[in-house]
Amino acid sequence: MQYTVYLSGEIHSNWREQIIEGCKSKGLAIDFSSAITDHDSSDASGDCLGQEEVPFWRDHKSAKVNAIRIQNAIKSCDIAVIRFGDKYRQWNAAFDAGYCAAMNKPYITLHDESLVHALKEVDASAHAWATTPAQIVELLTYLTSS
Repeated sequence: MQYTVYLSGEIHSNWREQIIEGCKSKGLAIDFSSAITDHDSSDASGDCLGQEEVPFWRDHKSAKVNAIRIQNAIKSCDIAVIRFGDKYRQWNAAFDAGYCAAMNKPYITLHDESLVHALKEVDASAHAWATTPAQIVELLTYLTSS
C-alpha cells in the first residue's frame, strides 16, 4: 500500500529527515509532504499580496497563504505526524491536530513525556503517541506491511 504522510509541527530539529531517511532505508512506499519549514520563507509567504506596515497584517496574510498549502496537504494525506518540541510553542501544530481530528484524519503525535499534560486533549484524539522519530518509522513500517 502506498501512503502519503504529512509531517507537521516543530521546525527547529531534523526529526523530519530522520523519519524520511528511516523509511527510505526500509524501502517503504511513502510520499511525504510538509508545510514550509524555513521560518523566514513562511513568514514572507503573503508578501506577494502587497507590503504591510503593521506586522499583524503581514502575519495574517501569510497565515492564510500557508493555510492553503497545509489544508490541502492534510486533506490529501493518509496519515499525519504532528511533532511538538519543547523549545517553542507550536500553536500551528495544535491547530493541525485539531484540523485532522475534525476531518477524521488519522494522526500520530510526536513529543516527549514533559508535554503529556499540556497535550492531553490533542493526544486523546490521536491514534498513537510516539516519543522518537524511530518509533514513527516502526509504526509506518507496520502500517505499510502486507
